[in-house]
Amino acid sequence: MSDISAFLIFGPPGSGKGTVGAKLATTTGIKHLSTGDIFRGLSPASENGKLFASYAGAGKLVPDEVTVKIFSRFVGGLIDTNKFAPEKDSFLLDGIPRTVAQAELIKSVVNIKHIFVLDIPDYSIIVERLLKRAKIEGRKDDADETVIRARLKEYEDKTAAVLGAYNESLITKINGAQDPDTVLRDSLTAYIKAK
Repeated sequence: MSDISAFLIFGPPGSGKGTVGAKLATTTGIKHLSTGDIFRGLSPASENGKLFASYAGAGKLVPDEVTVKIFSRFVGGLIDTNKFAPEKDSFLLDGIPRTVAQAELIKSVVNIKHIFVLDIPDYSIIVERLLKRAKIEGRKDDADETVIRARLKEYEDKTAAVLGAYNESLITKINGAQDPDTVLRDSLTAYIKAK
C-alpha cells in the first residue's frame, strides 16, 4: 500500500464531481486530480491520446491497465516536479477508480482514506446537466445524448460496483441533485469529519 493519501469523489457523469472537487480543493488545500482532465490533456497524436479518443467517442471506459498506467505516471510527475508532497499533501481523486479492477490496481499508488458519493438517482437531471455543459464548455463527450446514455450505462454496469470494493465506513453519500453550494457544504462537512 502506498503512503500517498487520497480521498475519492464519486458519482455518475454529470453529478458535479469536477465542480465540487475544484471548490473543495480551493477551500481545503487538498489536491484535486481529475482523470478526465488528465486524459483530455493527452496529445491527440500520441498513442494514449488516440486510444482515449476512440473509447471516449463511444462513451466507453479506457482499459484499466492503461488508465492506471497513465494515472501513475502523472502522479509521479507531480511528485518529481514538487507539485505534490506525499508527506503533507492529499489527493481528491475524481474519475478513478471506475472499475473494481482499477480499485485494486491503484492500491499500489494511493491509500484511500474516504469516499464522497454524489448521488443522483434521477438520470434525467444528469442528461440535462451534461447537454448544458457541452454548450458552455464545448465538451464533445457531453453533446450527444446517445453517448451520455452509454456513459451512464457504463457507470451502472462497471463503476457503481467500485463502492463494494471499499469498507462501508469509508463512504459518505451526499445528495448531488441539490444546488452546488449545498452539495459543497455537505461535502466539506464530510471531508472535515473524515480527515
